[in-house]
Amino acid sequence: MKSWIFLSVAILTEVVATSALKASDGFSKLAPSIVVIVGYVLSFYFLSLALKGIPVGIAYATWAGLGIVLITAIAWVMYGQKLDLGALVGMMFILVGVVVMNLFSNVTPH
Repeated sequence: MKSWIFLSVAILTEVVATSALKASDGFSKLAPSIVVIVGYVLSFYFLSLALKGIPVGIAYATWAGLGIVLITAIAWVMYGQKLDLGALVGMMFILVGVVVMNLFSNVTPH
């Protein structure tokens, strides 16, 4: 269970860092740039801790998939990014894929 908490923290810190990446304006703004660097360092640190108890393929797929969906949702809310039907369906497939891997794969420790 602790590994899944570490993976959740890794996902959240990566999402914060990626959101700040746009705000950093090409690393020309100091505060958002610091958030990016600290966020990515923390994300990879917690991902490494999660890998002690979760297979790397499952952990990375979950980390990347949920990160994509969360970043897209944040871009929609914060930056006005438009999402069409194709984008929404694609994100649904990503979420379904993550759920199927985590619930039905024999590789994942349940």
